[in-house]
Amino acid sequence: MKHTLAVLVENRPGVLTHISGLISRRAFNIESIAAGYTEEPETTRITIVVEGNEIEQEQVVNQLSKLVDVIKICDLTAVESIHRELALIKVKASVETRADIINIVDIFRAKIVDVNRETMVIELSGHETKIDALCQVLEVDHGIIEIVRTGKIALSRGPIPAKDQ
Repeated sequence: MKHTLAVLVENRPGVLTHISGLISRRAFNIESIAAGYTEEPETTRITIVVEGNEIEQEQVVNQLSKLVDVIKICDLTAVESIHRELALIKVKASVETRADIINIVDIFRAKIVDVNRETMVIELSGHETKIDALCQVLEVDHGIIEIVRTGKIALSRGPIPAKDQ
């Protein structure tokens, strides 16, 4: 089972390296990891998706809790939360196929962010299954040249921030 962990840490150099190193040394696979500043400049939020059962997930949380720079860990798998990914997808686009690509982009509520003579770049945010579906349609019908995805980011629903849960 995939577990989504929100880890609040001190905003210091090397913290992300310590966290990813700790998880990989324990032979856990990181499905995705995304880090960025929060509403407090001295705090960074790291969203980590790890694969494992409940016992393995508990081990990851326990090990992370021992790190000095870790402020709070929240398992967003266990609470009602919002999950999103961002993807940029470069597809082959001739003059003849552009209208078809635009229709597909509209159906998925994505955006075209760059166009040139031979390609288009599409931006899409949403659940990973939505991104997978768009990629599948574009690959079969038009051909994907390049793709980049952010990995999952997540917030719990409701008025209570992760640091207070």
